[in-house]
Parts: sequence; C-alpha cells; structure tokens
Amino acid sequence: MTKIDFEDKVAIITGAGAGLGRDYAIELAKRGAKVVVNDLGGARDGSGEGLSAIADKVVAEIKASGGEAVPNYDNVATIDGGENIVQTAIDAFGKVDILINNAGILRDKSFPNMLEENWDAVLNVHLKGTYCVTRPAFICMKQNGYGRIVMTSSIAGVIGNFGQTNYGSAKMGIVGLTNVLKIEGAKYNINVNVILPSAGTRLTDDVLPPEMFEAFKVEHITPAVLYMCSEQCRDTGMYINAFGGYFSRSAILTGPGKTYSEMPTPEQIMENWNQITDLENAQFYNDVNQMMMGVYDFELIKP
Repeated sequence: MTKIDFEDKVAIITGAGAGLGRDYAIELAKRGAKVVVNDLGGARDGSGEGLSAIADKVVAEIKASGGEAVPNYDNVATIDGGENIVQTAIDAFGKVDILINNAGILRDKSFPNMLEENWDAVLNVHLKGTYCVTRPAFICMKQNGYGRIVMTSSIAGVIGNFGQTNYGSAKMGIVGLTNVLKIEGAKYNINVNVILPSAGTRLTDDVLPPEMFEAFKVEHITPAVLYMCSEQCRDTGMYINAFGGYFSRSAILTGPGKTYSEMPTPEQIMENWNQITDLENAQFYNDVNQMMMGVYDFELIKP
C-alpha cells in the first residue's frame, strides 16, 4: 500500500485551534506538511475578542513533535482576513498546496426565532468565510498547477436538521461552491471535495446525544480528510460522510422524469407526479450541460 505523506506540501487549516481542525493540523504535520494553524479564538457562537493562545498552543504541539507550523489569528469572514491567512502561508513557506475550510460557529434557533443577526453571523463564517479564504488560495494553486481543497459541509444541509436553517443553508451553499470549483479547478490539478463530519466537539456538545458525543471521536474524521488532501486522491466534487468509523458518499442525483411533447397543464403534472419524482435509475451528472443533454430531447417541445 502506498504511504500517504505530505513532504514539501503547505497546508492551511482554518478553525484549527481545537476539535477537528486541531486534529487535521497535527496529523498533517506528522506526515511532513508545513502547516498554517488559523484560529480567531472566539466562542463557539462567534462572540468574543479572540484568543491567540488557542492557535499558539497547537503550533507549539506541532513544533514539539518536530513539525513545522505557524499561527494565524485572522477572521475568515472578511476579505482581508482570508487574504492574510493565505499570505501567512506564502510568507512562511512560499506557497499553498492544501486548504481545509474548517472554521465554523453555531447559533441554532427554530426558524420563527431565527433573527437576522444569527442568520448573518453563521452565513458569514461558514459560507462567506469559505469564499474569503478559498479565493486567494485557489489563485495561488492555479499559478502552481496543483491544489487540494477540502470543504466542510454537513448532513444538516444535505439532508436537514431541525433548528439549523442558518447552518444548513450555509452548508448547502458550500456544496454549491464546490460543484463549480471542481469544474474550474480541473485543468489546473486542483481537486475540491467535501467532508460531512459528525464528531464530538464544542460545537456539538449540546447537539449530539451524549452517547453519540462520546462515540464520535474527532479522530474518526481525519483519515478521510487527509486522503482527500493527498496527491493520491484524484477524485473531485465528492461529498463524503464521516462519523464513528462510518464513511460513505452522498450525491445529488437526477431521476429519469417525464418529458412532454406539448406544454403540460398543472393537472397533467399532478397526474404524472409519481413518475416525475421517481428516483429509480437516477443518474449523477458532473455539470449542468451534461445533465440537460442527458435528460432532454430538444426535438420534443417546440416554441
């Protein structure tokens, strides 16, 4: 079996001061990566001034084990913050090969109680933050002709979870970003994949049932993330579920549906609803053009 290592690779991990991000950073460093440990150091809801000691502690752990790492304390949710995070990697190590977008906060409320400030705060960190860091990193990777990006989404978005409209919306936005970047990055050897993790961290200590919180160790997620960060991983656009030792792929599929030769009435849609919504023999399509060409006969409906 080929051993995966990250010698001469430079990795940025956002939100790496604790939990999943910390484990990614430490394990990447053990395998030879030079690591930028980004963490603003705020509370789990994004409040607070931020504590540099959180990132510093992880850097110290990596260095104590013989690895190379530098801290960064910028806020992912700003353009300047994202550019500074990437510049930290360039200044310290000369390039960016790997980006793991891991930073996140939670402000759960049922939808009628979802105030604008909680909606905006969560989308700013998760979705805008992913944009702010990924764009400058992507530009560097494009120039170098190589990159591995791992996005963090959630089954709360892909499938749904009560009380997480802001979080689920942000996480599905990240999936949409991935769907496009996998196409734009393909000819530059930039692979973009998605991890959908469930683990016992400070974000989930009152979300997961206690027995799951104890069983779902952060270490269970890291092997999949490290593989998707590696040169050996040639797939792109994959959504990988990971929790408690379980790994699987989720995907957006399109059913065979029904095509009408003339404009249908609402009653005809109702009559054929089961066929329209049937997912038997559903297909995965890599992009919009492939999907439309795959399901539509342009000779059927006339203007």
